[in-house]
Amino acid sequence: MTKHNKTALALSLAAALMGSTALADVVKIGVLAPLTGATASDGEEYVRGAKWAIEEANANGGVAGYTFELEVADVKDHSAANVSSAVERLLGTDGVEVILTGYASLSMFEVDLMAEENMPYIAAGPSPAFAGIVSQDPEYYNCCWSYTASFEGYETDLLPMVDGLAAGGKITVDDKTVAIISSDNPYSKTISEGMKKSFAEGGWNVVVDELVPFGAVSDWTVILTKVKETNPDLVVNTDYIPGNSALFMKQFLEQPTDSLVFLQYAPSVPEFLTLTGEASTGVLYNLISAPLNTSKWPRGQRLMAEYKERYGIESGAYGVGLYEEANIYFDALRAVGDPTDHDAIGTAIGQTRKEVASGILEFDQATHVATQGDDRSPTTFWQIWDGKRNMIAPNDYADADFRTPPWLKK
Repeated sequence: MTKHNKTALALSLAAALMGSTALADVVKIGVLAPLTGATASDGEEYVRGAKWAIEEANANGGVAGYTFELEVADVKDHSAANVSSAVERLLGTDGVEVILTGYASLSMFEVDLMAEENMPYIAAGPSPAFAGIVSQDPEYYNCCWSYTASFEGYETDLLPMVDGLAAGGKITVDDKTVAIISSDNPYSKTISEGMKKSFAEGGWNVVVDELVPFGAVSDWTVILTKVKETNPDLVVNTDYIPGNSALFMKQFLEQPTDSLVFLQYAPSVPEFLTLTGEASTGVLYNLISAPLNTSKWPRGQRLMAEYKERYGIESGAYGVGLYEEANIYFDALRAVGDPTDHDAIGTAIGQTRKEVASGILEFDQATHVATQGDDRSPTTFWQIWDGKRNMIAPNDYADADFRTPPWLKK
């Protein structure tokens, strides 16, 4: 063999080894997402947000010597069987070293599956269920952390907001009556039950109390007839599926009562505006741990603008949210250096304290849930007007004022 050939062989072997090393340095980031079914629009956001973070990290040369690939598993309708199947697929995929989601199951049972395999897991689903699991043994669940803060504000903060509007002369409350409609799932029921308690303690009378089966609702007429008969000061619907809430709003406006209307979560999803059009004007909703798209919180406003520029559509809670989750993982990997050291990665995630799109992120070590409050992750109130979402509370973040809904006479 000539000297030239030996050199060429050596270079070829070196290139092969470098290629092998490069392949070994790829970390797969798993995402649990509903890609089919009623909440597929949320799932599309999960994927876009994670993909955005991965592409950005790779373009910057990776993190701690690693580059990243996206691995997505469909949880479909969020049922236990479909979530379990999706989790098992990701856990069984070589190279997956972290799993992210908005919400996979509504009971968060998959946290136990992650803990059994010590898989780093960041979720933004129902925090009461998450806290209930982790608080039993926080050390055992070192892998698992909730980007979403405590849901207590969903249960308690609507009443003071409405009372504040009344005290400021922006609405008239005649007899403190409220209609509360919910869907039979852990997320919606927990919030509606907490609301009922909050309103009762505040001297309000629940004049309509309805629970519909979880899933698609084809007609709200029967319930809306009860609402019309009682003409409450406030109508609340905690069904979070955008299609259901959009239909509820359209049918409400066919014969509207003199009531403020508050819909839980669904109006934050871009699909809701597409389905309702002008019928969404005046609707109220609130969010916890969602992007603060306001001039008073530059990071939230900037990331929301970048998402829209990148994908041509507005982000709801989860597009920017999954981007932030991925970057929390990147911070942990940067600190630890080894993606396979799941104990250290879990600990590093739990030590996070940083500015994110939804406020200041810091985790409660007893529950692994993000801390909630105006100086951490605030409960924000929004009103839709002419197809635009406007933050109207709290004052520290709001850049718009409440406006009287077009159907409201008092």
